Amino acid sequence: MPYMLLIIEPIDQRQSRSEAEGREVYDRMTRFAASLQEKGLLLGAESLSPLTTAARVQKREGKARVLDGPFAEAKEMIGGFFLLDCNTREQAVAIAEQCPAAEWCTVEVRRLAPCYER
Repeated sequence: MPYMLLIIEPIDQRQSRSEAEGREVYDRMTRFAASLQEKGLLLGAESLSPLTTAARVQKREGKARVLDGPFAEAKEMIGGFFLLDCNTREQAVAIAEQCPAAEWCTVEVRRLAPCYER
């Protein structure tokens, strides 16, 4: 059953670290991803760029609106994700508890599912 771990971080957290601190954090996360890969649990993992490179798109009444980041109302951003193949929600939560990012961010656990069951 696929689960996603969303890494939710304060928008200014990355800039508050020195390059060495940032690289250490990133190395911890890549080692965590490698350990999940070795266990056959990892379907995918990626970091996401800061909100300064983001865009939000809405389409209402046939007209598209594009809002370039950063977004004034945002206090947090999704900094990355892990896509896992877990047997249960409890297993996914246990993996989230082991995620290094849980020490400095919030790790949200979400099961992939259709909007409406068939």
